[in-house]
Amino acid sequence: MTTETITTQVRADASGTWRLGDRTVNRLGYGAMRIMSKSNGEPSDRDTALAVLRRAVELGVNHVDTAAFYFSELRSANELINSALAPYPDDLVITTKVGPGRDPSGEWLGPARPEQLRGQVEENLRQLGRDHLDVVNLRIGAALERGDGSLADRFGALAELRDAGLIRHLGISNVSAEHLREALEIAPVVCVQNQYGLTARREDDALIELCAEHGVAFVPFFAIASGAQAAAADAAVDTAVDEVARDHGATPAQVRLAWTLHRGPNVLAIPGTGSLDHLAENVAAGALRLTDDDLARLDTNG
Repeated sequence: MTTETITTQVRADASGTWRLGDRTVNRLGYGAMRIMSKSNGEPSDRDTALAVLRRAVELGVNHVDTAAFYFSELRSANELINSALAPYPDDLVITTKVGPGRDPSGEWLGPARPEQLRGQVEENLRQLGRDHLDVVNLRIGAALERGDGSLADRFGALAELRDAGLIRHLGISNVSAEHLREALEIAPVVCVQNQYGLTARREDDALIELCAEHGVAFVPFFAIASGAQAAAADAAVDTAVDEVARDHGATPAQVRLAWTLHRGPNVLAIPGTGSLDHLAENVAAGALRLTDDDLARLDTNG
């Protein structure tokens, strides 16, 4: 099967489905962070960004990840989503995040206090044009920093907003197994969103299993990335990725996404892109079935 074949014929439902609370989503979703700007930092083309979002839904993507703090000098991910997709399809699940904040210049602020989270939730509601949010993740820490300390006060504040009807389901992000256990004592958790991939954050292998035990989705971000620091082990894996990609007529990025989905039925993927071609390739990765030999060649605990 060639890359062209699997790209042009595949929809997101080829990846299988998972339930986020009472909502069913295809396991291959879309992350909106990269839609705001180009890789060189220049603002994205607005018409292209809107076209990518609309095409994602046409390809069966029904899980879109965003945040009010996803904005650049000229673009806001939430505004683009609203403009492109509202009125929203009934099956579309929009997941957003609260916790960190950014000032108008883009500088990161300290983590929100429990009493500030309602304002962040309401800002997402306003930007998305909705009367409730499908899923809200409490992100611990800013950017890629893995959070520490208790999340009880902040997660409890979000649980109150869920009880008030502003939020349908809750999740957590940038967290450890201890955070998940703590959150589950407060309210149901439908997803954990952490950086994770073939050569990044493999300490979360055990967290994926813990999530599965509790029926919680594990949603990696930056799943295609090779990790923050290059290493000899990464280079060896890159070679294996290239070989498996050639065997399947796929791209290395598709192999990395497929490997992620093979980690378990509760593992979702939310690759982001501002390119229509890359969008089709990412969605097509949901149909790529790796063999046991492929997985053995790829797998690393590095």
